[in-house]
Amino acid sequence: MTYDLFIGDRTFSSWSLRGWLMLEKFNLPHRTHLVGLYSGTMADDLAPLAPASLVPVLRTPEGTVVGETLAMAETLAERHPDAGLWPQDASARATARWLCAAMASGFGALRGACPMQLQHVNVGFAADGAVLADLARIETLWTHARAEARTDGPWLFGRYSLADVFYAPVAARIVGYDLPVPEKARRYCETTINDAAFKAWRAEGLKVKYDPFPYNIGTETRPWPVA
Repeated sequence: MTYDLFIGDRTFSSWSLRGWLMLEKFNLPHRTHLVGLYSGTMADDLAPLAPASLVPVLRTPEGTVVGETLAMAETLAERHPDAGLWPQDASARATARWLCAAMASGFGALRGACPMQLQHVNVGFAADGAVLADLARIETLWTHARAEARTDGPWLFGRYSLADVFYAPVAARIVGYDLPVPEKARRYCETTINDAAFKAWRAEGLKVKYDPFPYNIGTETRPWPVA
């Protein structure tokens, strides 16, 4: 029983990263297919999966096509109740769903100003007030999650869950643009980017070379931190 996951890119596609992590981290068998996000063939590549028009797209072993990462998350959690995608405690589970929904619908300033890129760290990026407000809200939600789950880590609800899947690209943005966050939030971001699955995803992405490099913001760069 193998799922098919269609992604756009590993270095830049934050939503694709979420789709892959929810399969990889919970040991759900899957095949990954790359579509032409940057080559201009994405519409044709996704035509057999209509009406899907964006990545990632999940196809179940039975052939059902599921778009949007929230729908994918709930579908997988429903189909694999023993895999632990959501926290076991009901209150923590409700909070985790809240955090995932907030991520899917919000933080537009952060996402617009800081597109995910996993190649290097941009040095000297000046976050404006809207980005700082998004960061403050994210830190508030992370703190609330830990309090609700009565945990101090390493993950938001103690054990890895879909909430960590959804915020992995946020952690990558904080690292990749050297954004100002409190120390506990910084440690969570470092835990995320040094997780074995995340590192494997990034390593595959680095095999693809881009000329010119997308999202070049014109600042100095330093190497991506590797534990």
